[in-house]
Amino acid sequence: MIDLTVKKLRKDIFIRCVCGLVLILFVVRMCRPEVNTPRSERAAVVDTTAAIVAHEDAVQQEAQAEVRTDGQEEQALAEEQVEASASAAPAGVRKLSERDLLATTSPRLDFSKRHPIRSVPSYRDCFPDVQDVQIVAAQANGVTPVECRADAERRKSELLYVGANPYYEIDPRMNRSIPYLVPRASHLLQHIGRRFLDSLAVKQIPLHKIIVTSVLRTEDDVRRLKRVNGNASEQSCHRFGTTFDISYNRFHTVSPPGEPERRAVRNDSLKFVLSEVLRDVRAEGRCYIKYEVKQGCFHVTVR
Repeated sequence: MIDLTVKKLRKDIFIRCVCGLVLILFVVRMCRPEVNTPRSERAAVVDTTAAIVAHEDAVQQEAQAEVRTDGQEEQALAEEQVEASASAAPAGVRKLSERDLLATTSPRLDFSKRHPIRSVPSYRDCFPDVQDVQIVAAQANGVTPVECRADAERRKSELLYVGANPYYEIDPRMNRSIPYLVPRASHLLQHIGRRFLDSLAVKQIPLHKIIVTSVLRTEDDVRRLKRVNGNASEQSCHRFGTTFDISYNRFHTVSPPGEPERRAVRNDSLKFVLSEVLRDVRAEGRCYIKYEVKQGCFHVTVR
């Protein structure tokens, strides 16, 4: 009788210990789920976490570098405003050489880390500003239409000659417009050209300059264009000196004098970089932009 009682007591104690141990393990499993994870899986989790932290640090450092770049770019742009444009006369303009451009741009952009090329999600969605939107800004910020080229020469107080600048090229084949803009648009064009060069430098892409394919159109230019292209608008934004076109499928390669020509860069890559620059400038509220498919250009009007 006594033996049965002792055995029953031992059995009860054993059951209670097992239940207590199970309860303790359950609590530990709920509070620290990683305890039940194999050591190899825990090591993989640690490696993944470390990679995520390293990626976040890299992103933060890149953002800080971009902020510093923007500040340097604005300061440099203010310091290096090209005085040739202010003369408004082609004869008195001094066009800086490629050596001058490399000397003033490259040393300022000594970044050891290469920034990626991201482009924009959609050209049509990012640059949707149609004629009806741009014409309002052109009329508000521009001059009264210029009758002819001689008239543009006489209106030096309103227009600036933009045919010579270290940050962009005027298309030599341009024959239906003349390189004159209002000061506001002239500064915007120079600003875009400078930011494009800066973006190429931080992305470690050989330097190229944007090519401007259309600027101010006189009334004579509009009439001649109308004869060739029946779809040409008589109310073009180009008539007000506020608008210019930037090619996205042609760029001017910058090579130091006396040195071999730089390696070729795909126009698509340069177009991606240019679209990033224009997207940012438009987001800052400085201009309206339309992506022109048939003309192969970005149609830009200053705001």
